[in-house]
Amino acid sequence: MVPTKKLVPSVPISSVEIIEQVQEANEKGITLVHLHARDENGTPASGITYFAPILEGVRKHCPDLVICASLSGRNISDPVERSEVLSLKPDMASLTLSSLNFPNQASVNSPETIEILARRIAESGATAELEVFDLGMANYLLYLIRKKLIDSALYVNIILGNIAGAQIGFADVAALLAKIPHHAHIALGGIGRFQLDAQLMAMSAGLGVRIGLEDNIYFDRSKSKVTSNMELLNRCHQIASLAQRPIMSSKEFGNKGFYNRFR
Repeated sequence: MVPTKKLVPSVPISSVEIIEQVQEANEKGITLVHLHARDENGTPASGITYFAPILEGVRKHCPDLVICASLSGRNISDPVERSEVLSLKPDMASLTLSSLNFPNQASVNSPETIEILARRIAESGATAELEVFDLGMANYLLYLIRKKLIDSALYVNIILGNIAGAQIGFADVAALLAKIPHHAHIALGGIGRFQLDAQLMAMSAGLGVRIGLEDNIYFDRSKSKVTSNMELLNRCHQIASLAQRPIMSSKEFGNKGFYNRFR
C-alpha cells in the first residue's frame, strides 16, 4: 500500500512485475499470496480493471497457489468499491476487523463496512483473511462468528508492532492467542523492524509467518538496507530450515480443507 519505486526500487507496481515476483516466490515456496493492485500512477487501486490481469497471470503461472486479494480501506472507504475484486473469485480476501491508526495514516473500517465486506466475501465463495492488530479486533472476530458472518474456516493474521496496536512480546501474543478460537490457523506478522522478531516468534510457536514489503521495507534492524520481497522470503526459508519448520504448500493447505474453495 505504501512503498513507492523511489523509496523501494524492488516494489512491484505493474501487473507484470507483481506476477513475476509471485512466480519467483512460488518457486521458492510459499503457502498463499496476499495481493494488492496499483493504477497507472502507482496509487493503490481496488477495481477489477487493475486486479484482473494480476489474478489471471498468477493463476496461469502458479495454478495451485492460494490467492488472497486485499480489500484494504486505507485509500478507499466504500465497501462496494473495495470488494469489486471478489467478482474475480479469489480464494481469499482480507478483512480488517476495526479501524486503526498507522504512524501517518488511518485505516477506517466501520462496523457497517466490516459486515458488508464479510457478507460479500462469504457470498463470493472466498474465505476471509482476518487481520487482527489488537485485542479489540480479536473480540470483534468472536462477535462476527456469533452473528454467523464469518464461517468456521478461520485464517487470522496477527500483526504486531504497529504503534497503535499490539506489540512484540509474549504477553501481547498470549492474550491474542487466548481470544482467537483454538481451531484457527494463525500467522504472525511484524511492522517494520519487528517483522524479523515476528518470524522468530511464529516459528518457535509453530504458527504461520507473514512477510513482505507491505509491512517492512528494510532487511536489517538498523534500517540501512532497503530490501525486496525475495530477500525477505529467502531469509525466512533459511530460518525455517534451521528451525526444522517445513513450509506448507498451497496444495497441502487446500487439501486440509482450510478454506471453502480450492482451484
